[in-house]
Amino acid sequence: MLTRRTLLKGLAAAPLGMTVACSSEPPAASPRVTRSRPLPIPPLAASTVGSDGVRRFTLRARVGTTEMLAGKHASTWGFNGAILGPTLRARRGERVAVSLTNDLPEATSVHWHGMSIPARFDGGPHQMIAPGASTEPQWTVEQQAATLWYHPHPHGSTQRHVLRGLAGLFILDDADSAALDLPNSYGVDDIPLIIQDRRFTPTGAVDETDNSDVGCLGDTIITNGITGARLMVTTSAVRLRLLNGSSGRIFNLGFSDNRPFDVIASDGGLLPVPVRMRRIQLSPGERAEIVVRNVAGETVTLTSYPIAENGGVKVSDAARFGLTDRFDVLTLEAQHALTHHAGTPASLVGADQLATAGAVERSFDLQWFMINHRRMDMSRIDFEARVGATEVWTVTNKDNWPHNFHVHDAQFHIIEIDGRRPPAHLAGRKDTVYVPPGTRVRLVLRWSGHADPTFPYMFHCHMLMHEDRGMMGQFLVLAPRQRAKPMPSMPSMPSMPPRPGAHAQ
Repeated sequence: MLTRRTLLKGLAAAPLGMTVACSSEPPAASPRVTRSRPLPIPPLAASTVGSDGVRRFTLRARVGTTEMLAGKHASTWGFNGAILGPTLRARRGERVAVSLTNDLPEATSVHWHGMSIPARFDGGPHQMIAPGASTEPQWTVEQQAATLWYHPHPHGSTQRHVLRGLAGLFILDDADSAALDLPNSYGVDDIPLIIQDRRFTPTGAVDETDNSDVGCLGDTIITNGITGARLMVTTSAVRLRLLNGSSGRIFNLGFSDNRPFDVIASDGGLLPVPVRMRRIQLSPGERAEIVVRNVAGETVTLTSYPIAENGGVKVSDAARFGLTDRFDVLTLEAQHALTHHAGTPASLVGADQLATAGAVERSFDLQWFMINHRRMDMSRIDFEARVGATEVWTVTNKDNWPHNFHVHDAQFHIIEIDGRRPPAHLAGRKDTVYVPPGTRVRLVLRWSGHADPTFPYMFHCHMLMHEDRGMMGQFLVLAPRQRAKPMPSMPSMPSMPPRPGAHAQ
């Protein structure tokens, strides 16, 4: 009988392709106290529109130094800067091109998370950019307004590249969203928040070692690249574009005075109607947009609280996954005179749930760094899909660890979670979903027109250490009567050492 222990022993017997320092001890739950500093706002990326109508951006991945901890400088990686990257912005229907140059000492890639994009430009592990090399993906924006993001996706090294600082937002606009009376002045009442956790060495360097079963679980929150972030609020309503950019930590976000807020969007864009909430949970890779009302002269803190019901994990295991931790994320300081903004619109966008009759059915079991009992193999195509086809996926977490699930080139709708309809804030388009231990989630999606017989898309757990260790697969989207063609020769997943404390089920 295969157990987690025997699986990991078998992996350890093979030659190692990567070395990871690990510990079976849970990370410290008490947050690091840091000095308050103004929240950095990622700049809007400059772009040009030529005679061909293409909007062009430029990104350079480079090495830098960042004062994530006040008074201490750490070596970091960023796009067009020392850490993170500028916010790209484009409208539905526009043709965009991004010139990418890698000035890092090793190969990386840029994945456009949540974007419907041709597979050859997806930025997954088959589109690596060598040191000193450049590439220019081009595509047409063919989806509704949404807050997407970009990050590296190198096979086996995604967590390390993200921990070093490579990430940024990509905001899509359309006529429907522009017509709504929502806060929309970027950096003033429309605020991007990239929320991540880190561990630091005594000198202030980023500690990249895995210290938990979800990878590098930090004891310090950085928001837009710094600790102790605060924002001076000048308007009665503020829109926060929330991204969980962590490698393994789940956040349960709310305000220190328990004030309500309106959830207006999830991963794939605006919801049909706003949803009034006091807490919203985001697993790695998930996004949400919320509108919070402010009171002149008051100070309130956006906080990550312990995860409700321990995220479905056994109480005895919750602490080692960071599910019982509490962190301050951002302090909002409202001025004594605020510019008034009307209430959140009662309706946002029309519902667009896909019909499931006649859909292709697929099942995905998550367990032991594997999906359907297979670890990622760069040379193996797990299945072939067809352009325009509707599919229903059943994703089941058969592990006793938390996992989530992300699909490339697709925005899906959640049909049910353990036989029940999803809560209202998960009723919109999604590309990443949390799947608690023992839980079954059913999704419906439809493939776009991006057929490619050679280059695949990925599906994987977005807890990045799990992805790096093999919890990922790949698929082709083919046109009618199109046949798959061989991929360029690529290496298989490197074998990994056993994890201390790993146990059988």
